[in-house]
This record gives sequence, structure tokens and C-alpha cells, in this order.
Amino acid sequence: TLGTQTDYRDGEAQTDPYSPEYIVRSGSVPEILTLATLTWGRGLPAGQAEMEIIDRIREKHAWEAALPPMDSPSNVAKRLKMMEAMERKEWAYREEEIDKLQKAQMEVFKKLLQRREEDQNELDAMRLHNHWQNHQKAKEEKIRKIQRDCALMIRKLIAKRKNCMGKLERRDIIKEYNDFSSQIYAPLSRIGFFPDSNSDYYAVKNFYLNTFAGLCEVEKSVQHSVSQLKIKAPKPKCTITKTGYIKRSGRLDAVLAQVHQ
Repeated sequence: TLGTQTDYRDGEAQTDPYSPEYIVRSGSVPEILTLATLTWGRGLPAGQAEMEIIDRIREKHAWEAALPPMDSPSNVAKRLKMMEAMERKEWAYREEEIDKLQKAQMEVFKKLLQRREEDQNELDAMRLHNHWQNHQKAKEEKIRKIQRDCALMIRKLIAKRKNCMGKLERRDIIKEYNDFSSQIYAPLSRIGFFPDSNSDYYAVKNFYLNTFAGLCEVEKSVQHSVSQLKIKAPKPKCTITKTGYIKRSGRLDAVLAQVHQ
């Protein structure tokens, strides 16, 4: 019933309806044959449009039955007049169907254009957002650079303000030797100090190192054991234990020797 439906009703598994074979008797024209072009999924089950088609077919059959016979000139003229009226009616119906189809197509086109416009607007909004983000990043970078420059200039002004009158300050020797970047440890060449000009000052000059006679005296004073070196050859490592087991390092050496051969 309509009031009670399960989750697994028959309509979910229903196949296409079965159409059995039929035989038409001679002399009879069943009305159902006029709907032979309608199949399941293409016109069936019948809707409002199909019912209108069926009504039009019935009206046309009734009109054909009401046509006068062609036995007299008056009936022929009447028949032609009725056929012209039916033809005008058919053309009016065709024009109405074409208008409906065009309206449906226009609705589809409107929806497609609206969807395309929405997609384009979304894309434009995304591009504008990315462009705005790039401008914001550039703006923030400029602001940070201005702030760094401002802090640097403020520090310079503070340093200049400490001695704005150009007064002579007393030398603080403890502070100079405590600061490893002061002039004591790292003097600047712009104040007249050139450390490379006196580089020979720290060179060691010795008689025993710079002359041949001094080297000979040094050799005489050194013991004989110092000049005659004795190098003992290293003992080979024992890779075999007392029980005859070969260690892993020994097995690896044997494999390497075999591969080398």
C-alpha cells in the first residue's frame, strides 16, 4: 500500500515490462497500435505530454471519419476547406511546440551562462585575492625595512647625542681590555695602524735553526736513538679462537681474499 513501504520494495528491482506478441485481425485497426512507437523509458509510463498526443490522435481519427465523401463538387469543396483548416491547426500546433522547445533551450542556455558567469566570478575573485595577498606581502616587507632603517638611524642618533658637544672623554683602560673588539685587540688601519707592515717582528730568529753550523751542533747534542727509529711490525690479529672457531672478521677477511684472487 501507499501507507506502508519497506526499504527493499518491489519497485527497486523491477525490470522493464514484458510485451507479448499479438495478432491483428483483418479489417480491424486497434487504437493501441497508434502508440506502437512508445516504449518503456521513452514515453511509457505515459505522462501529460503523451496523453496530449493520444488525444490529438483520437481527434485526428474522428476528423478523418467526419470528412465528406468526394461524390459531388460541393462535398469536394467542403472537404478541401476542412483539410485547409486542419492544416492551419497543425501548423499552429507545430509553431506552439517549437516555441516551447525554444523556451526550454533558452532556459538551459540561461542556466549554463549563469553557471559560467559564477565560475568566472569565482576565478576573478581568487585572482584578486592572490593579487591582494602579494601586495600585502610587499607592503609588509617595505614596512619591516623602514622599521629596520628607522631603528638603525635612531641608534646612530643616540650614539651621536652622547657626545653632542664634542667633549673629551677620559680613557677607560679596564673597559678597553674587557672589550675584545676595542682598539687594543683589533686596531683599525684608518687610524694609522698597519699590522702587516711589522709582520717580521714576530718571526723567530735563531742561530741553531737558520744556519748549517747550528743544525750540526743540534744533531750532535741529540741522542743516537732519536735519529735511528725502530718500527716494530704489527702482529697479525688472531681470528681463530682456542676452540677452532673462526670469528666474523676473520671470515670476512677470507672472503675478501678469495674475491681478490
